Amino acid sequence: MADNVTSLFRTGAHSPSMAALARESGEAGPVDFCIPCNPYFPSPRMMDELTNRLRDIITYYPSSADTITAELCNLLQLPPQCVAMGNGSTELITWIDHLLVRESLAIPVPTFGRWTDQPLETGKRVDMFPLQESNGFALDPAQYIQFIRSRGTRAAVICNPNNPDGGFLPKQTILAFCDALADLDLIVIDESFLEFADAENEPSIVEEAVMRPNVIVLRSLGKNFGLHGVRFGYMVANPGLAGRIRSMLPKWNLNAFAETVVFMLKDYGAEYMESLHMVRRDRLDMARQLSTLPGLTVYPSQGNFLFVRLPVGAEGTVVRDRLLTEHRILVRECGNKIGSSSRFLRLVVRPQPDVRRLVSGMESVLYGTRRGAAVPELGTGTSYSSGTAAVDRLVSSTNGQGYPGIAAAANGMVGQPQPLTAAANGMVGQPQPLTAAANGMNGMIGQPQQFTAAANGIPGQPQPLTAAQTRGTTGMPGGLTAVAAQGQPQGFPQPQPQAMPQPVPQPVPQHATGWPNTPPNGAGWPAAAVDRVG
Repeated sequence: MADNVTSLFRTGAHSPSMAALARESGEAGPVDFCIPCNPYFPSPRMMDELTNRLRDIITYYPSSADTITAELCNLLQLPPQCVAMGNGSTELITWIDHLLVRESLAIPVPTFGRWTDQPLETGKRVDMFPLQESNGFALDPAQYIQFIRSRGTRAAVICNPNNPDGGFLPKQTILAFCDALADLDLIVIDESFLEFADAENEPSIVEEAVMRPNVIVLRSLGKNFGLHGVRFGYMVANPGLAGRIRSMLPKWNLNAFAETVVFMLKDYGAEYMESLHMVRRDRLDMARQLSTLPGLTVYPSQGNFLFVRLPVGAEGTVVRDRLLTEHRILVRECGNKIGSSSRFLRLVVRPQPDVRRLVSGMESVLYGTRRGAAVPELGTGTSYSSGTAAVDRLVSSTNGQGYPGIAAAANGMVGQPQPLTAAANGMVGQPQPLTAAANGMNGMIGQPQQFTAAANGIPGQPQPLTAAQTRGTTGMPGGLTAVAAQGQPQGFPQPQPQAMPQPVPQPVPQHATGWPNTPPNGAGWPAAAVDRVG
């Protein structure tokens, strides 16, 4: 039975569904640290109401997508002509690619797989900008612009926060990025996880996007509301871009569950806001608990998940499989994410009792009876398959540890520009690795730091391969390119340094207008934008 369950992870590039795991195991689903849901929403009261409506929901047709979209726009105080709702953000990504990406798309990696896979499936060139582990996987927007210019890419994407690492860029930095690339065919800012961020009170660029000719903001509803199975998300853009996508969507692309939830939300705004506050609180606590595990590195995150690097000698697929079969805990091993390796896991933020169970299970799997002794590595020739041939070869030959120095040699990248300083990006206090002894559990000051144990400070330790290193392998699809740009981008406004947030639970960000807050004087959002785009 255990072999049947773990085999589900070897059939593709994405994790199996909870339903598939339950069918194979014959048991209730495991404690889920894999699927990035909000564990506190819907509230029990809202779930009871959904349960009472279940028969009608599954019996009758839903209203048209236009009707459901109009209710969402009324709730969020958005201009309806600037919004398109999809059967999950993946449907919207598919149509964005088909209609608006002409020949090439740039994306930092590692990231959400559909941003790399979808354009490749339609024959586009995907220019992958590698996020460097040595820089905490932080995106340097100036270097990203250099890269886009050097490749001649016509469409660019930023996920903010990024999946799987939770990296975040301030609003003004995102807007400066959009301004510097105003001549591109398309810029997409994927804000699917932005509701969980607390680094700024108003981090979204939705208001600004409706006034720009080439910017789309993508938002998720399933992730925020803990309802992945409902499949609903939306995009916001100027009326021309939104209208092109909306015109291609089926009239009934949204199901009756989506309609029911959207029309219920007006009664559950306070509970939703409280759920976000609890996720942010639990994110801090979970990072602190995981940071006590020797050799484990925990990266700062503004999403509802944490990106962690396993200790030396630990192989992600072994850790994942043993946590599932021995402890009934499901985690996301990231060896099949381009730009990552099998030394990395993405762990969804969950309530504290679940986190204690996770930490206990990881102690058992990683160290056995001797805390600090990592699990043995897999031998070469493992049958693990990520669904991506090049990644499989890397995992098989290196056990996810990578080789030092390959990045500089790959594609003859001599003289690759160095990352700009934190101050140049307007990110004073860029997180740096800390040892477990120095990570300041009681009274951490300043930006949350990368939590790592002393075992990680081993000189000369091989690091996981980046996307740039991956290009040095044979058999990588021809569309996967990432050539470092030379020189400095022209005209990119440097954001002013800003004080970074304190790593304590922040007050829930209050949006100026729109659900779940009451618009001032009942005015619609944004009134000026409605006048100008209507």
